[in-house]
Amino acid sequence: QFAWSYDFVAGIVSLGMWQHWVPSILPHLSGRDILELGHGPGHLQLTLRENNYNTIGIDESGQMVRLASARLYKAGYDPQVIRGLSQLLPFEDETFHHVVSTFPTEYIYRLETIAETFRVLTPGGSLIILPVAWLTGDHRLEHFMSWVNRITGQAPEWDDRYLEPYSKAGFRTQTLKMEIRSSIVLIIIATK
Repeated sequence: QFAWSYDFVAGIVSLGMWQHWVPSILPHLSGRDILELGHGPGHLQLTLRENNYNTIGIDESGQMVRLASARLYKAGYDPQVIRGLSQLLPFEDETFHHVVSTFPTEYIYRLETIAETFRVLTPGGSLIILPVAWLTGDHRLEHFMSWVNRITGQAPEWDDRYLEPYSKAGFRTQTLKMEIRSSIVLIIIATK
């Protein structure tokens, strides 16, 4: 219901860095057909379209679908975003080269989501998740926001046990940490 405030809140808790974090998945894309789980207000959808990817987004929130559609229309693209659940994807088997998700909630670790993701990926395709980023700068505000994000659970410590459900589902997993300005992002790549 508060989808309209998403960009404002994301900007505050990340000190504006989320605009740099989300596109950090692009270098890990090799195929053209992309499904984004939890597309939110459509920033990554727009970036993918601008980079000539064939992309579809799915989000549980009708408000987010409307925001993403408006963003894509305004930029001159036909929005390919739908309302739905990642636990019940309305796509045929082996449809996408990549499934991507940036800063998803707990649904990304649900067994149903993992199974559905595995089903819709082509052989050799990958699920790419950006689950967390940490502010690492030396300024007081960066220290303060890093502390706030840690205690509120927005930037928890990483534990490789989070990868176990993906490995059990048949994915080969790896994690990468990338430095972006005064922050570090974690990227999970789970290959079918």
